[in-house]
Amino acid sequence: MRSYAERASWIRKMFEEGARLKEKYGADQVFDFSLGNPDLAPPDAFQQALEQAAADSSPGLHGYMANNGYLSTRKAVAAQVGREQECELAADDIVMTCGAAGGLNVVLKAILNPNDEVIVISPFFVEYGFYVENHGGRLVTVKSGPDFRLDPAAVEAAITARTRAVIINSPNNPTGRVYGEEELAGLAGVLAGKDILLIADEPYRKIVFDGVRVPSVMKFFPESVVITSYSKDLSLAGERSGHIAVSARMTDKKNFTAALVMANRILGFVNAPALMQRVIEKIQGQSVDVSAYQRRRDLFCQILADADYRFTMPEGAFYLFPESPMPDDAAFVARLAEERILAVPGRGFGCPGYFRLAFCVPDQVIEAAAAGFKAARRQKAETRRQNSVS
Repeated sequence: MRSYAERASWIRKMFEEGARLKEKYGADQVFDFSLGNPDLAPPDAFQQALEQAAADSSPGLHGYMANNGYLSTRKAVAAQVGREQECELAADDIVMTCGAAGGLNVVLKAILNPNDEVIVISPFFVEYGFYVENHGGRLVTVKSGPDFRLDPAAVEAAITARTRAVIINSPNNPTGRVYGEEELAGLAGVLAGKDILLIADEPYRKIVFDGVRVPSVMKFFPESVVITSYSKDLSLAGERSGHIAVSARMTDKKNFTAALVMANRILGFVNAPALMQRVIEKIQGQSVDVSAYQRRRDLFCQILADADYRFTMPEGAFYLFPESPMPDDAAFVARLAEERILAVPGRGFGCPGYFRLAFCVPDQVIEAAAAGFKAARRQKAETRRQNSVS
């Protein structure tokens, strides 16, 4: 646990630094872009469904249930995911989980034997490595292509006899990249005929910009699962509610879903919370006002462009992942902290040389940080010029 804490320490360090700066300067004078904690209110439909569910006093509503969740909830989720994935899914293809983190652990527990390998695309959410190790596996990282695109050839080169799964995250945390149909088709071609599960982690599916569409993973590859949560698109991060959707075309679907249900039990999740399942059932297809995130993205990108930062425009999620003006991304994040700007070094996502900014914060926080971004960038440029002269 101490080793894990060190490896996952960057976000925690920035949280602690933020607390120190806020104590010193006041919360309104610190510009915190370190945490991906949604700040938009859930849609009105959520509050209505929550109040209705809480007022229901029918007997048995708070008792044990099937470990994969309420049948009525799974039917509603299957219909929605089927529309998103362009395929027909049944209630038994769904396992309700304690968020996407719970779902990922359940899937990995179900498939991994000791020393099996799981491939992820860099940059990636740091917790993936811990989840894989939780179940005796080994994480194998593969670099993304230009502009953080999926590189099927790089994935193919990393496959060994021990490869059991590939995890993709689209829209991606931390880059905001959405993998297109050509990329998914290429990956499906690489995985075809191999005993490898494709795991799509999709908590940001509904947070996309400029008309970008997230393609169906299940359409391209039958040996696939989609895992998501309602943390981001409904701003319900604290409710720990999500699901696993299993491709209807999976070869050994019956045994696989049975393994998921058993893993859900023995890992201690047992089942997703009853109250939230009843609420989620009523609000399938809903999301927060994504236009607010797009407005913030555009505002932030303009500020960074004006300050001469280099970055790839995110297509979804609520993160920017600019290049660090200094080779040492941690040192540059420390420089930003001198301007009371909190970011996370790219090395925390397996991709040094960059830094992550979360724009799930009020517009005025982004606007107020503009001068600090310019100051940090200007100091770097002046240092480079002085070194050149000397």
